[in-house]
Amino acid sequence: MNKERCLLVISGPSGAGKDTVVKKMLEKHPEIEMSVSATTRAPREKEVNGVDYYFLPKEEFERRLAQGDVLEHVQYCDNYYGTLKSEIEQRMEKGVTTVLIIEVYGAANIKKIYPESTLIFVMPPNEEELARRLRSRGTESEEVIQQRLHRAKEELGRVGDYDFAVTNVDADVCAQEVYEILCSRQGR
Repeated sequence: MNKERCLLVISGPSGAGKDTVVKKMLEKHPEIEMSVSATTRAPREKEVNGVDYYFLPKEEFERRLAQGDVLEHVQYCDNYYGTLKSEIEQRMEKGVTTVLIIEVYGAANIKKIYPESTLIFVMPPNEEELARRLRSRGTESEEVIQQRLHRAKEELGRVGDYDFAVTNVDADVCAQEVYEILCSRQGR
């Protein structure tokens, strides 16, 4: 199998349930590993550095970026998010299926660098459900929620750039659909 097919990129608007879908897939398929992204945003309650994200000071992220240690990145809501090159290269070398949860522009960069990677866009059932999910978190101001909803409209316009799109009505069903797509792409 082409080592690039070990890369599974998941994107979708904030609140679409990407993290939940991937978490459910990983629970059933522990052979798949999660790439840990780096960010300059503050950790949310119960998030662990090196597990959920690498929480970096802005200066360190910018230093790594300048040194070419960041494979893809984006600045979103005044914070950087990115994938450290070592996260991908070490897993790909071992042939380990690795999931990246990244935004649409980062996904386009990954596809450019690794054209055989699989890109899947996770869609919310509708705009109302998306807004409900964002508000139910209770972690962000209404202003930030509105920014995320505006950004979601832009991101939904990029769904055609993906190899596949799945709608997350039920996270368990969606996780199974993502896994089946992955297996098909890897010839399993």
